[in-house]
Amino acid sequence: MQIPTDAVLLRIFLGESDRWEHTPLYEAIVLAARAAQLAGATVLRGPMGFGKSSHLHTAKILRLSVDLPLVIEIVDSEEKINAFLPTLDKMMGGGLVTMEKVKVLHYRAGDDGK
Repeated sequence: MQIPTDAVLLRIFLGESDRWEHTPLYEAIVLAARAAQLAGATVLRGPMGFGKSSHLHTAKILRLSVDLPLVIEIVDSEEKINAFLPTLDKMMGGGLVTMEKVKVLHYRAGDDGK
């Protein structure tokens, strides 16, 4: 699979406890992106953050948070990302979605093929 040099980064901000049909939302989004044959998706877990509600979510030892912030990043062509947006829109109840143009320097498997 090739990604054009001029591509788009889709960034999705959500909470760890967000769900889609009884499945963690981040997992459902990554599986939907894979089904749409997007180039790849990465889920990043944040130790601290807040959103529109200004409620602070943190992983501090004395305070157990079950809703840490997550960010999903997906890079592919603008056409493929735009085609994926209606699927994402159905899944998102809340959260923030951003899109920006990026320059892909290289996209290849490592020596072990992963």
